[in-house]
Amino acid sequence: MLLSTADNHATSDPAARGRLLGVLTALIILWPLFQAAEVKPGALFDPGNLKVIGHFLAAFLPPETGHEFLGYLGKATLETLAIATAGMALAFLLAVPLAYLATAAGRDRPALNPLTRSLLTILRGIPELVWALVFVRVFGLGPAAGVLALGLTYGGMLAKVYAEILESVDATPARALRQTGAGRPLAILYGLLPQASKELASYTVYRWECAIRASVVMGFVGAGGLGQLMDQAMKMLNGGEAASILLAFMVLVFSADGLSGWLRRALDTPPAGRPSPFGWRSLLVALALVGGITASFGLLELGFGELFTADAARSIGEFAASFFPPDLSAEWLTRVGKGVWETLAISVVGTLLAAGTGLLLSLPKPRAPFSFLLNTLRSVPELVWATITALAVGLGPFAGALALALHTSGVLGRLYAEALSNAPQQPGQALRLSGAGNGLAFLYGTLPGAAPQLIAYTLYRWEMNIRMAAILGFVGAGGLGQLLYFELSLFHYAQASTVIIAMLALSIAVDQSSAWLRQRMR
Repeated sequence: MLLSTADNHATSDPAARGRLLGVLTALIILWPLFQAAEVKPGALFDPGNLKVIGHFLAAFLPPETGHEFLGYLGKATLETLAIATAGMALAFLLAVPLAYLATAAGRDRPALNPLTRSLLTILRGIPELVWALVFVRVFGLGPAAGVLALGLTYGGMLAKVYAEILESVDATPARALRQTGAGRPLAILYGLLPQASKELASYTVYRWECAIRASVVMGFVGAGGLGQLMDQAMKMLNGGEAASILLAFMVLVFSADGLSGWLRRALDTPPAGRPSPFGWRSLLVALALVGGITASFGLLELGFGELFTADAARSIGEFAASFFPPDLSAEWLTRVGKGVWETLAISVVGTLLAAGTGLLLSLPKPRAPFSFLLNTLRSVPELVWATITALAVGLGPFAGALALALHTSGVLGRLYAEALSNAPQQPGQALRLSGAGNGLAFLYGTLPGAAPQLIAYTLYRWEMNIRMAAILGFVGAGGLGQLLYFELSLFHYAQASTVIIAMLALSIAVDQSSAWLRQRMR
C-alpha cells in the first residue's frame, strides 16, 4: 500500500495545478489578440483559397530561365548586394559619431547621452521600409531611397550596440589615459577599442548580413534590387519569374550567411604571435572593404555628394514639414488605435505560432534536412511570405500573422536547436535511466534547463516582429502598415505622420515590455 502511494506521488506532477492555472491565464490574455488577428485556420482549407494558391504555386514550376530575364536577375542581385553594402557604409559613418556621443565610456559626465540615445531610439524604432517609402517620395524610384533608409535605421542600431559594447569592457585603461592628460577620443581609441574591436567587428558583419535581407524587402516600395523585381513578378502573378528571383535571393542569403559566419569565426580566432598587430592580411581586408564600398556606389551610380546636396536637403526638409502637425482628430486616432491593436495581435500570434513550430523543427535528428528547411523558411522575406499567405487565406491580419510565423519559425528553430544542444543533458539521461520515455525525459529533464534561453530568444524575436508586423500591411496584411501605405498613396501626410508616431511608440513599448519580462525571468 505504501509502495503504491509512493509510486503515485512519484508519477504525479506536483506543479500540475500551477501550470494549468498559468495556461488558463495565458488563454484569457491571448484570446482577444487571436480575435484581433482574425485567426481562422479553416481559411487554409477553403476550396476557393486552395484553388487560387494551388494555381499560383503551380506557376512557380518551371522557374524562368530566359536569357533576357536572367540578365535582369543578375543585375538586380548585384544591385541588392550593392544597396546593402552602401547602406552599411552610410550607417557606419552615422553610427561612429552617434556612438561616441551616446556612450558614457570615457566620459566624466553624461552631457549629451540622454539626447543622443533618444535620437537613436527614433532612428531604429521606425522600420527601414517606412524610411524607404518616405525617401522614394523624395528621390523617386531607385536604390538611393534604399541606401538612405538602411543608413538611418542601421545607423541607429549600430550606434546603440557600439555604445553598449564600449561601456561593457574594462574602463581602467581609458581612465588611466584620462588621468595622464589624454582627451576622451584618445582614451576611447587606445583604451577601449583594442578590447572591443573583435565584438564591434563581429556585430558589424552580422548587421551587413541582415542588411542584405532588408534591401530585398525595401524593393517592394520601389527601392530597387531583387525586391522590386519580385514585387513586379508577384503583382503580375508570374510564378516562374518569382521562383527564379526567390532562388537567387536564397543563394545570396546562404552565401552571405556563410561568409558572415566565416568572418565571425575568423574574428574569434586568436592571431598568431607577431611583433605588430597589423600586417598584410589586415591591409588586404581594409583594401577589400574600401574596394567593395567603392564598387557598390559605382554600380548604383551614387555618391555621398549626390545624396547630400543642397537640393536634396531642401526637398527632404519640405517633405518632412508636410508631416506636421500630425492629425490628432478623435476619428483618426480611433482608426490608428485599432491599427495599433491589430499590429500587436499580428506580432504576438505570429511569434507564438513560430515558437511552437520552431520548437518542433528543432527536435528531430538527424538535423541536416530540418536545418535546410529552417534556413529556407528564414531566407524568404516576410513580405514575400505575406504575399503568398494573402492568397492562401485572403487579405487581412491572419495573413500577416502566418507570414511572420513562417519566417520566424526558421529563425527560432535554429536558435532553439542550439539552446537545446547546449542545455545540461544529465537530468534527461537520469530520467531515461529511471524508466521514463524520451518525451517525458525531454519535457521534464532537458526543456527546463533550456527554457530561460528559449524564452529570451522568443522575446528578442518579438521585438523584431513588432517592427515587421507594422509594415506587413504594405501587401494587404492589415495593421498600421496598411493605414500608412494608403495615406501616403493618397498624399495625406498629416494622417501618415500620426501612424508613424504610433509605430514608433508601439516599438518602444514592446522593447520595454520585453526587457522587463526578461529581467523578471532571470
